[in-house]
This record gives sequence, C-alpha cells and structure tokens, in this order.
Amino acid sequence: MRSLLWLLTLGALAVGLALAAQYNDGYALFVLPPWRVELSLNFLVVLVVVGFLLIYLLLRAVSLTLSLPERVRNFRSSRQQKKAEGALREAVLFWLGGRYLRSLANAELAWKAGHAPGLASLIALAAAHALRDEEKVLEWRKRAAIHDKDVHGARLLLEAQLAVENRNFTEAMVLLNQIEQQSGRHIVAMRLGLRAHRAVGHWDEVVHIARQLKKHHALTEVQAEPLIAGAHRERLRALAADGHGLAKYWDRVPDKERSAPGLALEAARCMLKAGEDTAAQQVIEDGLDEEWSSELVALYGDCRGGDVLGRIARAENWLQEHPRDSALLLVLGHLCQDKQLWGKAQSYFEASLSLKESREAHIALAQLLDRLEQQELANQHYRAAALLG
Repeated sequence: MRSLLWLLTLGALAVGLALAAQYNDGYALFVLPPWRVELSLNFLVVLVVVGFLLIYLLLRAVSLTLSLPERVRNFRSSRQQKKAEGALREAVLFWLGGRYLRSLANAELAWKAGHAPGLASLIALAAAHALRDEEKVLEWRKRAAIHDKDVHGARLLLEAQLAVENRNFTEAMVLLNQIEQQSGRHIVAMRLGLRAHRAVGHWDEVVHIARQLKKHHALTEVQAEPLIAGAHRERLRALAADGHGLAKYWDRVPDKERSAPGLALEAARCMLKAGEDTAAQQVIEDGLDEEWSSELVALYGDCRGGDVLGRIARAENWLQEHPRDSALLLVLGHLCQDKQLWGKAQSYFEASLSLKESREAHIALAQLLDRLEQQELANQHYRAAALLG
C-alpha cells in the first residue's frame, strides 16, 4: 500500500512538471565570443539535474573506492569478533555440559581473539581443572591474573572453589576472607566456607554459617538441622575435658537446636565424662521432657551425688507413662541400690529382665544378690550374663 501511494505521488508530480514545462517559454543564452549557445529553460533544468546526479555518483564511487581497504578491515574484524563471541558462547555451553576439552579449546580461541579475555581465561581455568591438567591450570591461572582487574571477584571465587575441591582448605579460607572483605558475604562463598570449615573442624563457624544460609533460604530446615547438630556434637566432644566450658557452651545452644535427635544424649555423655553430674542430670531431664528416649534415660542412673531420692521420684513418675521401658526399670534399680533400698532395687532389676534380657541387668541383679548373700541365684545371673556376653 505504501509503494502504491509513492507511485501515485510520483506520477502526479511528473504530470505537474510536464504541464508546467509546456507553458514555460523561457530560454537561456550563453555567450563566449565567438560562440553563443541558446537553450530552452526546461532543457537547462534537466541538464543541471542530470549533471548533479552524475557528479554525485562519480564522487560516491571515488569515495567508496578509497574506503575499500578500511571496509575490508572492518569486515574482517567484525567476522573475527562474531567468531570469538561464538567461541566464548560455545565454551560456556560445553563447560556446563561437562565437555571440558571442547570448552577449553573454545575458550582459548576467544582469549586469542581478545574477546572478553578475563572471562575466557576463567572458563579455561575451570575446564583445565576439571580435566586434571595441572600444566594447563598453571598456564590459565597466570593468564587470568593478567586480566584480574576485569574479573577480580569471579577469579577469587573460582580459585576458592578449586582450592576446596583440591582439599586445600586453608588456602580456600584465605581467599574467602578476601572476598568477604571486598564484597561482603554471599551465598556461594558461604557454601564454600561451610565445606572448608567443616573439613578443618571449625565447628563454631560451621554453626554460624549454617544459620546464615538457613536465614537466607539457601539451606532448608531439613538440610541445616543435621549440619548444625553435627557441629554442636563435635564441639561438645572437643570440650569433654572442660566441664565448666561444656556447661557454658550448652547454655548458649538455642532450645530449638537442643531438640535435634541425639544431641542431648551426646551432651549428657560428655558432661558425665567431665564429672558434671548435676548439669548432666538437668540435660537428661530436659531432654526426656521434650522427647522420650530409652538411650537417654539409661544415662540417668550414671548421675552421682545430689538428691538421689528426688531422682527416684522423678523416674517413678516417668514409669507411670512408660511402664514397659526396660532401660527405665534398670535405672530405677540402680538408683534404689544407691540408697540401699534392696527390695525395690531387686524388683526393678527383675522387672527389667522380664521385659528385655540384657547383660547389664543380669550383672546388676547378680551383684545385688551377692550383697544379699543369695549366692546360688547370683551365680545363675552371672552365667546368664556370660552367655549374653
């Protein structure tokens, strides 16, 4: 439709010019003695227009001819640029697809063409590391350092990742500290830091980073809970010889994290080993109030000193809710034995054995019967314990 309108416009203009020329009787006279030339004005106008067009075309042709070498250079440069862009794009795609040899080759092409050399060198470095080609790794590490100004943060992060994969955790933490000082913490760096600190046993840092990742939704509750609980468990074991420090550390653990499976059990064991029986008793009682555990209640009888009668009363309250827990009955037997309640102790040991035979219960009952001078019955339980052992 647009072309048709242009044709109609040009046709109308041509008709208008033809009609105007028909009524134009003017002429032009050029005198150069001894010559004189007389032209109609219409013909002169046509000559001027045609001459202008010819001169324009001639100058245009000369200009294009003179600029031809530069245009060829620009064309070649543009073609090389497109080729380099394609090589870099292919390098990234091959690297993501796990085809590291092809990625390395394309990254090298892009680097030689001078297209984003910093990025190309980092891709080549990552591909060379994946191929375990140490010679290429060193070569591309040097090339990446040359273009460090353009890709400084990305280079540090990649170097930290490679250090973690190579188990150079100290080097990785130095690089991660540099990243944190320059751009603050971010998710990828914190994940790498979590791996590095777990590997070298910096459990306080593991807890801190895992909490931060969970806060920023980089770890789910299911992922973060075992990491935090494992770090707490290792920290408790490390403090097992320091009873005061152990109790202080446990007090700093949030209630939600204390409820992790097995954590209260580990804390109680460490406290009993350190001689902090009162603190261990509190941990056991709090843990059992939160969630019942036969393993945890089994440690209750190992607590020494303090209010033994109070512990017996508390354990008997638990027995009302868990009457068929053999571990609880065994603990009650030990507690009653500590207070020289021989009859109750014997009945609890026998009740525990009636629910579940255990070597510990047989030995405890045998030792009690020895004390009560019931040697024949005691020997029977010693033999039963030996058979179980």
